[in-house]
Amino acid sequence: MIRCFGIRWSVHPLLIFVMLASAVTGYIRELAVLFAIVIVHELGHVFAMRAFGWRVREIRLLPFGGEALTEEAGTVPAAEEAVVAVAGPLQNVWMGAAALLAARFEGVDAEWALYIAKANAIIALFNLLPIHPLDGGRLLSVWLAAKLPYQSALKWSARTGLVLGAALMLSACLPLFGGVQLNLLLVGLFLAVSNWRLMRDLPYIFMRFLVRREADSARARERGAVALPIVVQPACPVGDVLRLFRRGRYHLVYVLGEGGRIVGIVPEESVIGSYFRSGGQDRAVSELFG
Repeated sequence: MIRCFGIRWSVHPLLIFVMLASAVTGYIRELAVLFAIVIVHELGHVFAMRAFGWRVREIRLLPFGGEALTEEAGTVPAAEEAVVAVAGPLQNVWMGAAALLAARFEGVDAEWALYIAKANAIIALFNLLPIHPLDGGRLLSVWLAAKLPYQSALKWSARTGLVLGAALMLSACLPLFGGVQLNLLLVGLFLAVSNWRLMRDLPYIFMRFLVRREADSARARERGAVALPIVVQPACPVGDVLRLFRRGRYHLVYVLGEGGRIVGIVPEESVIGSYFRSGGQDRAVSELFG
């Protein structure tokens, strides 16, 4: 593990396996190219994160890119997360284009230039698969969060990644591809395990979202924000109300009694505060104004 740009950089065991396999089979030159491409890909993410003021704890290098561990995951504006996600593949675009351009000049090994362009295209396209923690997985999470409550978006993102990771493992074992593709099998296994861990950690991730949300709610109210209403019955538990919260939107909770009459309006920070300070996950929302 090393430190660069104030960030810990580590090499995932999967990349170490690829390195050893390359050394044994004599593909050291190809490995060096791959490693350089992965580094530049991740630097694209790092510079975008730093531009937005994100706190990056660690970058784990993988054969197809990397995995950034940040304090801001799920708590920053969706637009920022989308920009950070595409910043990596954009590095592959310019590197691939530069390699194709270089192949036209005399004195440049055209075969190697085309190899570099192809490697960049593969890494960029693979990273755009909608699987956590790939860049496409981040974009999928942003899109789902725009359509669904945040907790539901997390669940569907993890489920999608788990299914697609398993599909990669299955495809690696199909005779159609000439026998077992060990690299693809290991990558699929890594992605499936990553999404299983995401499913396991959902309560923690959602809790972190709520902790940050409480402070953001107060600021949204002070500067003025268009509220997205949530309509519930008086007996609805506080925990169920929180699970309806949308990322990037401020909520007012309308509590409707008999005949659809509004019996109370609760700002979202009161709901969050009740959850944290009163342990009121099962507490009826009507108790917040009763």
